[in-house]
Amino acid sequence: MILNLRLLFLCTNTKRMTFFKFLLTKTFLKQLGLAVIALIVLSFIVLWWLKFTTNHGQEIEVPSLAKMTLIEAEDALDDVDLRLEVLDSASYNPNFPYRTVIEQIPKAGKFVKENRKIYIYINRSGYPMIEIPEVVGKTKRQAEPTLKSIGFAVGEVTYRKYIAKDEVLELRHKGRKIEAGDKLQKTSVIDLVLGDGNGGLNRNAVEAASQELDVNEEDKEEEGDGGN
Repeated sequence: MILNLRLLFLCTNTKRMTFFKFLLTKTFLKQLGLAVIALIVLSFIVLWWLKFTTNHGQEIEVPSLAKMTLIEAEDALDDVDLRLEVLDSASYNPNFPYRTVIEQIPKAGKFVKENRKIYIYINRSGYPMIEIPEVVGKTKRQAEPTLKSIGFAVGEVTYRKYIAKDEVLELRHKGRKIEAGDKLQKTSVIDLVLGDGNGGLNRNAVEAASQELDVNEEDKEEEGDGGN
């Protein structure tokens, strides 16, 4: 029986030595390295899959970009995985700083998919210049909405003797006569000179009276300059 135990002990030690020697062989080390690499790759795949399935269908709230510069707006959208595109704009808002965002599409607070484009309009340096339409010869009722619809404001209304009541005889801006085709900045105030309906002057006489008024105003300005 003692002999059997010794044989069993020797066999066990031999197996252990063989196993440890196998752990140091190139074959085992190579297989171990491949297994580690496979485990790392599998871990990355699982993490990517979890991230994709977790964010899939998730919507992002659009931040407010109002009054931000272009760089600030880009950074704000990058932080939430959204993209930016600038649209051409002739808009001007005096309540917003120059070259800042005055409008965005979609609006702030809306929810969109990841990587969605957000379109913005940038504030320009001032109101655009607009061509004055032909309103001389039209009635006040026709002229006022025409001027206002393209961005002008109607200011003082004065009357001259003319047979057609409320017909536009001329347009003025800051005291100076202006013509159709001239350009003024949007929101400029245009004064109207209308016929009073009492007759007495034909169209040619009205033009002559207008020219005389302009000359008198220039003389007054020169006298004022000379006094200074």
